[in-house]
Amino acid sequence: MKISSSSVVLALSACVVPSIAYSTSNNKNVNANPEVSRRNILANAGATAMMLGGLGSNGRLALAEESVVVAAGEDTLTPVYFGVGCFWHIQHEFIEGERSILGRNDHQLTSAAGYAGGKATDKEGRVCYHNFQGVADYGKLGHGEVVGMTIPQSKIKDFAALYFSLFDQKTKDRVDPQDRGGEYRSLLGLPGGSSHTSYPLVQAEAEKAGFKLVEGKGNDPDTLGKQIVYVHDTKQFPFYQGEVYHQYHNDFQSPPYGKEYNLLANLALEEGRIKGTGCPDRI
Repeated sequence: MKISSSSVVLALSACVVPSIAYSTSNNKNVNANPEVSRRNILANAGATAMMLGGLGSNGRLALAEESVVVAAGEDTLTPVYFGVGCFWHIQHEFIEGERSILGRNDHQLTSAAGYAGGKATDKEGRVCYHNFQGVADYGKLGHGEVVGMTIPQSKIKDFAALYFSLFDQKTKDRVDPQDRGGEYRSLLGLPGGSSHTSYPLVQAEAEKAGFKLVEGKGNDPDTLGKQIVYVHDTKQFPFYQGEVYHQYHNDFQSPPYGKEYNLLANLALEEGRIKGTGCPDRI
């Protein structure tokens, strides 16, 4: 199934909160250091290729309920998610992380743009982007934009380091501060939350980067200017995949990623690694 080019129109307003204070000059405040830091992390990470499954019902990760040991002696595949501002840019960086840290190819990529951290869905279990129909609006339901993925447990530390490198290294805030509100708050999810075995490793990366981890209660407020990241239990606050038109999308922080990257959405859809969510979309 192909994504219509008209999806661009539907996505034009994504990741931008209208504000009289908004100006394109805000992009000049984005520091170049995070990119250098990301390159170092990706270049120094070991390669571990792991194949994984697709998505379950209602756009949730197939492994969102629990971690899975794929075979005796092998690493544990663990569903996690990370959010800091608009999910378009964050998805691209984690896709690069999956390639460089795990050695995954186009058919094995799991990073998907979506929503998490809210207390509710609509009656059909949906969480959707803002839409004219008013269907299951993620902001009204208390969710934030995140990128969900399934990675080996042994690599959670590496992905946490990558996550904290995505913040502006000078301001300790997201690189798109013009986007305001709880939808753009900083949050992450692990099975069991702070009780997960790898949590101390994530906490160490947070402290190294100058951030404090705080237990997420759900429907949490914006983190802008606070240098905190909410931590959620993925069982209590699962990941909900975003609409297909949001996947592998260009962002406003970087030059276009290229058609080859954008078309990965078609491949993921055809292979079942992403799916229709029942939300207003272009598929």
